[in-house]
Amino acid sequence: MFIDRERELAALEERYSSEQAELFVLYGRRRVGKTELLRAFCQGKRHVFFVADLGSEALLLTAFSRAIGEYLLGPGVPLAFSTWDAAFEYLAEAAQAERLVVVLDEFGYLAQANPAFPSILQRLWDTGLKDTRIFLVLCGSYVSLMEREVLAYRAPLYGRRTGQYLLMPLDFPEATLFFPRYNPDDLVTAWAVLGGTPAYLRQFDDRHPLLENIRERILTPQTYLYDEPRFLLLQEVREPRSYFAILEAMAQGNTRPNEIAQAAGLGGGAAAMPYIKMLMELRLVERRVPATKRHPHKSRKGIYRLSDSFFRFWFRFVYPHRSALEEGRTAQVLGQHIAPRLDEFTAEVFEEICRRHIWRLELPFIPERVGAWWSPRGEIDVVAISDQARAVLVGECKWSAKPVGTDVLAELRHKAQFLQREGFWDRVHYALFSRAGFTQALQETAVQEGVVLIGPQDLVQKANPSASPSAGLP
Repeated sequence: MFIDRERELAALEERYSSEQAELFVLYGRRRVGKTELLRAFCQGKRHVFFVADLGSEALLLTAFSRAIGEYLLGPGVPLAFSTWDAAFEYLAEAAQAERLVVVLDEFGYLAQANPAFPSILQRLWDTGLKDTRIFLVLCGSYVSLMEREVLAYRAPLYGRRTGQYLLMPLDFPEATLFFPRYNPDDLVTAWAVLGGTPAYLRQFDDRHPLLENIRERILTPQTYLYDEPRFLLLQEVREPRSYFAILEAMAQGNTRPNEIAQAAGLGGGAAAMPYIKMLMELRLVERRVPATKRHPHKSRKGIYRLSDSFFRFWFRFVYPHRSALEEGRTAQVLGQHIAPRLDEFTAEVFEEICRRHIWRLELPFIPERVGAWWSPRGEIDVVAISDQARAVLVGECKWSAKPVGTDVLAELRHKAQFLQREGFWDRVHYALFSRAGFTQALQETAVQEGVVLIGPQDLVQKANPSASPSAGLP
């Protein structure tokens, strides 16, 4: 099942239609759907698709030779190249008169087997491939390696690529397409549990209730999701024990380096930072600052949080209870530790969904920064700022069973006064996000004052500016 990714496919098709030699770099963390995207792109096209694996250079070259023979000559037709030069010279000849897509998936394994491979490929590109009609795709899961060995200024292949794309997990509206039977509440909760990684979304079956999916697909030993974070980290990092401790500390709500280090048993914040930086390279952790900060990298108010929803859920609810789960106490863990806290857990992710939704609204200004705001004076869940337009939008998110009323709007206006002291914004717009809708009084006020009111059903809809609920903004 291949869902969405229209923008990514369009980017590949645009480069493909050039009919010139193309060297396209596609990279992103594991399980995000890179291989599925490339397979969908290759359908109906003349192509060679090679997935590298752990192994010696000789074994990889043998496997690459076999892939070339199977795709270009037919199943069972043997080819055996003694060098990479010979293999790519064959491909260059095959791409002289007709477009040929060549995918090198898991490029990092090729670079590990022979650190000189990027240099070899650079030479082959310069001496022949660039003058053919080849469409060469380098695809990798080691984000830092791809950025260092392929995209960086000092990398051998720097300046040769004709396009690149960092593939991210699906956004919330796209991820909901996996579960057409779920209502908006369940869709938000499913996103809170699984995030936007396609490989994880495929594990749930929307013919069954959400809690049943959690019990059967996450909490049950030997299932795919039960051990997924552990397996992924073991592939990516050394000293996994320290990384596990840091991720668990973050999942429990610790956000500052000293807090994280102490909760993880690593001493001070300086001891935790190398691990945190590596987790950021893996796109599992992110650093956030208040949206009012114009230069985020200089801010001392930075906090660190798990950016992957499923890892946050796993380290909050699964990892601490693995002993009980291994003993078969799945129902107890679900009933005592997860079900009573699932709404609280979802509320934090609901705020993130709302922040992302801001980019889909047709606002009277183009935001330069979207995020949250916090200070000793209070917190605001959603903040969108344009310094150029001297405008700001502030929003409050409520994931509760009670409809939002005018009291929430009044409180938001009060907190906005403190936020305004950090900038020079002449116009302030207001938005309220609610799981359970809005009171009649608030709806009337919103019409009069141009307050945006957004519920889960609005968040589910994919971008459609003409139907945007922002029409009431002054």
